[in-house]
Amino acid sequence: MPTVAFHTLGCKVNHYETEAIWQLFQQAGYEKTEYDQTSDVYVINTCTVTNTGDKKSRQVIRRAIRKNPEAVVCVTGCYAQTSPAEIMAIPGVDIVVGTQDRHKLIEYIGQFRKDREPINGVGNIMKARVYEELDVPSFTDRTRASLKIQEGCNNFCTFCIIPWARGLMRSRKPEDVIAQAKQLVMAGYKEIVLTGIHTGGYGEDMKDYSLAKLLLDLEEVEGLKRIRISSIEASQITDEVIDVIDRSNKVVRHLHVPLQSGSNSVLKRMRRKYTMEFFYERILKLKKALPGLAITSDVIVGFPGETDEEFQETFDFIRKVHFSELHVFPYSKRTGTPAARMDDQVEDDVKNERVHRLIELSNQLAKEYASQFEGEVLEVIPEEKDKENPDSGYYIGYTDNYLKVKVPVDESMVGEIVKVKIDQAGYPYNIGSFVRVLSEQKQVVNG
Repeated sequence: MPTVAFHTLGCKVNHYETEAIWQLFQQAGYEKTEYDQTSDVYVINTCTVTNTGDKKSRQVIRRAIRKNPEAVVCVTGCYAQTSPAEIMAIPGVDIVVGTQDRHKLIEYIGQFRKDREPINGVGNIMKARVYEELDVPSFTDRTRASLKIQEGCNNFCTFCIIPWARGLMRSRKPEDVIAQAKQLVMAGYKEIVLTGIHTGGYGEDMKDYSLAKLLLDLEEVEGLKRIRISSIEASQITDEVIDVIDRSNKVVRHLHVPLQSGSNSVLKRMRRKYTMEFFYERILKLKKALPGLAITSDVIVGFPGETDEEFQETFDFIRKVHFSELHVFPYSKRTGTPAARMDDQVEDDVKNERVHRLIELSNQLAKEYASQFEGEVLEVIPEEKDKENPDSGYYIGYTDNYLKVKVPVDESMVGEIVKVKIDQAGYPYNIGSFVRVLSEQKQVVNG
C-alpha cells in the first residue's frame, strides 16, 4: 500500500482542506503515515499570510525532501498559489498545486511517476468563480467539525495578501453545505464550526440566499446541537443575522468579530470598510439580543503610521466594547501588499510594548467576562485530557460561549454535551464540576 504524509501550516481552512485531500488519497488506496516518517508521498499545505509563513513553508518542504529523496513531494495551499516559481525552484519539489484543482493531485502523481518531470498545476485564482467542492465526511482528531462554506475575499485590506492567494468571494451551494452538515452529524459530531476565508460574506455572491438563510436551514438539521460561526465582519452582522441568532436554538453565544484597529484613521489606512461608531453600534445591538454573548476579536498593533494617540484610541475602544478575548498581532510587513510599502513603519520595540499592553488588557477582560458565570451551570463538550496534568482526571472542553473549562469526567463523555457547574471562574481556564450528560450516546456510523 503506498503511503502519504501531510503537514499543514496556517489557518483552520488549511486544516480543513488537508482533511479533504486525505480523503482523495484514501479513496486512491493510500495509507497515512506521520510526517516525520519515511513516506512515498509528502503533501505540504502551505501558508503565506506573513513572510514568516513563506519561510516556514520552505523549511517544511526541505524537511520532506531530506527524509526521503525518492518520495513524490507535493506542495499546495496559499504560498503555492502566490509563488509557484519560488517553490518549483527548490530542488526535490515535484508537484505544485495552488488553492484549487486539488482533486488533480492523484492524477499528477501518476503523471510524474511516468514522466519524471516536475509539474506546475497552479492556475490563475482570480479567474475562479465557482466554489470547489472538497468533501470531508469526518475529521481524524477533533470533537468539533469544521464545515467550509465559502472561499475567497473581495476586501483587499492593505495589509493582506489573501485575496491573491484565495481569489474572490465564492459561496458553496446551500444544498452541499446542508448535505455535509448532515453527514457530520451522522459521524457523531454535535458541534459544527462554519468556516471560510471570509465566512460572514457567505451568500453575497448569490441572488436570493444569505448567511441568515443558511443559518435557518442548518437549524433544521436533526441531531446538530451547536453551530459556531468562525468569524464575521461587523458589516456582515445585519439585523437579519442578529434576529436569526436571537431565535436560534443552535447558534452559540459566541462570535468572532475582527476589529484590527480601534482608530478610524488607522482603519482608513487599512482599507477596512467600517468606522468605530458603526462597529460599536452593531456590537451593542448584538449584546442586547443575546445577553451573555462572548465576542472575541483580532487586533493588529503597530500598523504603519500608528501614533501613540491612535493606539490609545484602540486601547480605550477595546475596553469600552468589553471583548471576551483578543488575538493580538504585531503588524508584520507582507511583501506585495500596499501596507508593506507605506512610510512610517513602526519600530519593533514600540510594537512590542503596545502588544504587551493589549495582551494584559485582554487577560483582564477575559477574567471579567468569565467571572459573570461563576456558580452557573453551562453546557460543555469535553474534547481532550488536560495535557498539563494528565493524571488529574480533568478533561478540557468549551462552553457554548467559548469559555475553556477543566472538568473531571470520564473518557466516554468526550464529544458529548455535558452540564457543568462553573466552580471557579478564571483565565485561561475555568474549573467546573460535572452535573449530568445531556446528549444521547454517539451514533458512530461505520464508513
